[in-house]
Amino acid sequence: MQATGSSHDLALRKADFSTLCEALDYAAQGETGVNFYNARGEIYSSTTYTGLRAESMALARRLMGLGIERGGRVALVAETSPHFVRFFWACQYAGLVPVPLPATIQIGGHAAYVAQLAQLIRNCGASAAMATPEWVDFLHEAVADIDLTCVGTPETFDALPEATGDLPGVSPDSTAYLQYTSGSTRFPRGVVIDQKTVLANIRDMATNGLKMRDGDRFGSWLPFYHDMGLVAFIIMPMATQRSVDFLGTHDFAMRPRKWLEMMSANRATITSAPPFAYELAVMRVRPHDAEGLDLSALRVACVGAEMISPEPLERFAEVLAPAGFRKTAFLPCYGMAECSLGISFLPLDEEVRIDYIDSEDMQHDGIARPVDPSAAGAERRVARYVDCGMLLPTFQIEIRDETGQPLPERHAGVIHLRGPSVMSEYFQDPEMTREALSADGWLNTGDIGYLAGGRLFLTGRKKDMIIIHGRNIWPQDLEHLAKSQPGVSYNDVAAFSVPSEDGRHEEAVIVVQCRERDEVKRARLVKTITGLVRSEFGIDCRVELVPTRTLPRTSSGKLARARARLDHIARRQAAASVPVQPATAQPETVDEAPIRYIA
Repeated sequence: MQATGSSHDLALRKADFSTLCEALDYAAQGETGVNFYNARGEIYSSTTYTGLRAESMALARRLMGLGIERGGRVALVAETSPHFVRFFWACQYAGLVPVPLPATIQIGGHAAYVAQLAQLIRNCGASAAMATPEWVDFLHEAVADIDLTCVGTPETFDALPEATGDLPGVSPDSTAYLQYTSGSTRFPRGVVIDQKTVLANIRDMATNGLKMRDGDRFGSWLPFYHDMGLVAFIIMPMATQRSVDFLGTHDFAMRPRKWLEMMSANRATITSAPPFAYELAVMRVRPHDAEGLDLSALRVACVGAEMISPEPLERFAEVLAPAGFRKTAFLPCYGMAECSLGISFLPLDEEVRIDYIDSEDMQHDGIARPVDPSAAGAERRVARYVDCGMLLPTFQIEIRDETGQPLPERHAGVIHLRGPSVMSEYFQDPEMTREALSADGWLNTGDIGYLAGGRLFLTGRKKDMIIIHGRNIWPQDLEHLAKSQPGVSYNDVAAFSVPSEDGRHEEAVIVVQCRERDEVKRARLVKTITGLVRSEFGIDCRVELVPTRTLPRTSSGKLARARARLDHIARRQAAASVPVQPATAQPETVDEAPIRYIA
C-alpha cells in the first residue's frame, strides 16, 4: 500500500522533538511514509512510518547483538534505497551513529572508489558496514584490511539474532549522524551533527524557510550521502509527518524526466536540487511532454548546493509553464553540512532576484556596488549574483575581512555563522575544528558573500578565487563567458588559475568540454573565449578543450575545481613530456588527444 496523505494524517508538528527517535515515534501514529519508484516510474517499495518504526526497532535489536559500544559508527553505503532508510533509523534506536558513504563511481573508476570507501571507513572508525548487493563487492574490497564486527548486505544483518532488553535510545546531546562533506576543495571531513542540532535546523526550515503546511508532500532523487538528500528528504519529512517519494539517483541521471513525472503523479509540493539538475531535466522535456505533466501543486522548488546561475532556472520555468509550474516556486537557498543543512531562503512566492553589480569594484575593492544592467559595456562590466534570501531566525551572521573584522553591507568577505544548527566538531580532527569553529561558536564557512538589505548573496569560495596581477576574479565570471557560446552547456566549463610555465605568476585557465570535432570550429571557439576574457577582464587566459565527461565532480554533483586544476596540470605535464611527432604522423582522434590552445 502506498504511504500517502489521508484523512488520518497527524496534526502537523514541525520537528518540535528532543530526539529523532521521539520524532519517529510520533510520525508512526499516522498514515504517511516513504515510497520508492524505479526507472519505469513504478512504485516498488512503500512503507508507512508505522511500519518503518517497527522494522527499524527490530533491526536495532540485531545491531545491539553485535556488542558495539554506544555511539559506535555504522558505515552505510548510501544507495537511494529503502534499506538505507531502515538502517539509518535502526542506528538511532540502537544508540549507534550512522555514517552515510557515497554510492557513486566518479572518474578514476573502480580502484578510486574502493580507496575512497576504505579511507572514509578508517576515518570514521566504523565498527560495522552495510551495502546493498549492487555495492557490497566494492565494500568487501575496501575493508579487506580493516577489522570490522560485521560487514555485508542488509540480508546479512537481518539474519543476526535479536538482542533482549531495552533499546538504549539517544539523548538530545547524542550524535545523530556523521556527515562527510563533498570534498570539493580537500579530503572530505566528517561533520558531527547532534540530535538537538539537526532538529533545531529542521524546525527552523519547516517554520520559516518552507513554511510547511498540512498536505505537503516531498519528491526527490537526491543522493542520501549528501546533506540535502539526507536532511531535507529523509529526516525532515519524517519529523514533520509528511510523505516522501524517491526516484533513484542513478535513475534520475539516466531519465531525469521521471523526476517530473513522479512529482506530477503524486502532486508533490516540495522538491530540491542543484541548478544543474533543473538544466538536465529540462533538456529531456519536449513541448508535448510538458503538456502531459501537472506541476501545479509544486509550491517549493529549492535551488542550492552550488553557486546558482539563473539561466537553467529561466529555461526550466519557460519549458514547464504548460505543466502549471510557476517560476515563483523556485526558492534559492544557502546551506552546508556544517550547519546541518539550511541557512538562508528567499521568501516564498518571490521571483528569483538578481543583484547587478560593478565587476571592477568587486574585483579591486570587494564592494558590491549596484549598477543598471543596461550600463554594461566597454567602460563598465557587470557581474550578477542571485539573491539567496534572508537568514533563518536562529542564525547570527558576520561578513568578515582577512583580519577577522566585520564588514558593512555590500562589502564581500568570508561568511561566519553562529547558531543552534552549527556542528559540534569535525570528527576526531581538533586542528580542523579549531580552524573552522571559534571557541565562542562562530563557524568560518570558507564561503565569500555579502549582505544587502538583509539578503545574502554568495559570490564563491575563498579557495576558488583567481588572483591575477593582484585582481580578484571569480571563476564563475569566466565560466559564464564560455557558457554563453553555442554548443557549450551549463556543466561543461571550469575556470581556475595555475602557475605560468616560467613559474613567475599565475595565469587563468578555462577548461571546456567540447563535442565539436571540426578543427576550424574548435579553433574559432577558443579564439572567441580568449577574446571575450581579454575584452571583459583585460587578462590573457589558457583555454583547453577536452572530451565530454572529463571535468570531475564531487559525490554530490558539484564541480570540483580543485581536482579539475590538478587534472589540467597533469595533462600539461604529460603533453610536455611527449616527443614532437614527425610531420608525416597521423593525428590522433579528438577524444583521445584533446587539442590545447593558449592565447
